Amino acid sequence: MNPMGFLKIKPLFERFTQDHPKLLMFLSAAAGEVSKESIVEITVMNAEGYKMRTNIKVNENDVELFGELKKMMNK
Repeated sequence: MNPMGFLKIKPLFERFTQDHPKLLMFLSAAAGEVSKESIVEITVMNAEGYKMRTNIKVNENDVELFGELKKMMNK
């Protein structure tokens, strides 16, 4: 991703976190529970009730990423 792209989405992300503070609290708590072989699942449901769902099985590289994200969120 282009580094300038991060600068562009920064204010949008800040607004998102203000609008949805419980999501970051959840992600911070969940990051501490993620280990190798954990399943992370995401579901999106639109206004008409249509659902899309996907999941990943966490590997060792993912554990490192979740650990770094947790550190960032706790600052």
